[in-house]
Amino acid sequence: MADLLSRRKLTVSVAGDGGIPGEPEKVRLAEELGRALVDAGYRVVTGGLGGIMEAAHRGAKLSECFEPGDTIAIVPESEPMTANPYADVVIPTSLGHGRNFLIAQSDALVAIGGGAGTLTEMAFAWIKDRFVIGYRVEGWSGRLAGSPLDQRRRPVAFEDDRVYGVSSAVEVIELLRRYLPR
Repeated sequence: MADLLSRRKLTVSVAGDGGIPGEPEKVRLAEELGRALVDAGYRVVTGGLGGIMEAAHRGAKLSECFEPGDTIAIVPESEPMTANPYADVVIPTSLGHGRNFLIAQSDALVAIGGGAGTLTEMAFAWIKDRFVIGYRVEGWSGRLAGSPLDQRRRPVAFEDDRVYGVSSAVEVIELLRRYLPR
């Protein structure tokens, strides 16, 4: 069992704005992040739709280290065809926003902007003692970056436990290497 876990690629969920036609900077950040995550050996999990989710998957596929199965979409509908075209593994749930609880089960969660759906993913990840990172951009990730979501003492070994604020994919990878797996 330990050998199997040592070979498993860690998963990082990327959450954020689903529809962001006027936010090219967030799209660029998500593409950079997706690529950097796969370059560093992680799998990218998203809610599988457009916006930040699609950009993260698209970026992941640009990595020279990309392997089939590195982009996982957990979609809210029952139809796999609702996933963005860059998703390798599509998990249809029929759960609507309830699927956000599944997205938060990754080894870590990184948020880029986001509205209420992203907020639920961040909160679920926090409750489940996952490592949570937020980009310092407009939306819930920026509002929560640098702060704990509540005052509970989580049983994890993150120093100064909080939503870690970042501005780049390089910072995300540095934090993941420092704190995962824990």
